[in-house]
Amino acid sequence: MSFKLHPILKKDCIELGQLELCRVLLMNDSQFPWLILVPERENMTEIHQLTTNDQQLLIRESSYIAEKLALQFQADKMNIAALGNMVPQLHIHHVVRYKTDKAWPAPIWGKFDAVAYTDKELEVTLDMLKEFINSREY
Repeated sequence: MSFKLHPILKKDCIELGQLELCRVLLMNDSQFPWLILVPERENMTEIHQLTTNDQQLLIRESSYIAEKLALQFQADKMNIAALGNMVPQLHIHHVVRYKTDKAWPAPIWGKFDAVAYTDKELEVTLDMLKEFINSREY
């Protein structure tokens, strides 16, 4: 059985690239810099279901993405979560937060409708993000 991305993630996100374990997605919501890591393992819904090696690799990849996002976007805080209430496939959100964003200090999930990137915003954002995703420094 080959890995398949959940249809909601496929619909709501733009694929950016691949790390050793995880597919990297950009949530198509210009209100928040927001990446999602999806471990490419079948039938996983929880982190504890991964092998010990995959758990460690996930932490390294997640920490790398969080650090790069925080630096690139000068975050006040990184929100990192594996909710899975709407999409059961294991995936980890990495959301850049600012004390001035419209949801602060509350969580962003379920608060606002997504605002898709314009073509120009998407081009700039993808160029910026692909640079550190392709560098694989984790």
